Amino acid sequence: MENVETAKLIAAGIAVLGVLGSGIGLGILFGNVVAAIGRNPSAAPAIKGPVMLYFALIESIAIYALGVALLLIFK
Repeated sequence: MENVETAKLIAAGIAVLGVLGSGIGLGILFGNVVAAIGRNPSAAPAIKGPVMLYFALIESIAIYALGVALLLIFK
């Protein structure tokens, strides 16, 4: 029985690696946004809309990874 619990915890740890990729993706996204707005401040209103969409899409990956990890732990 202990082996099953250990396997569940290891699987949950692997499932949470999606959060790492999401964090890297968000760092790249917002780093490039800051650089773009710094180069051309008048383009900021045109950049903000798509950035929020990309933020939501990248963040959803982290939420799904967390959900899978929680399902693996508590199921």
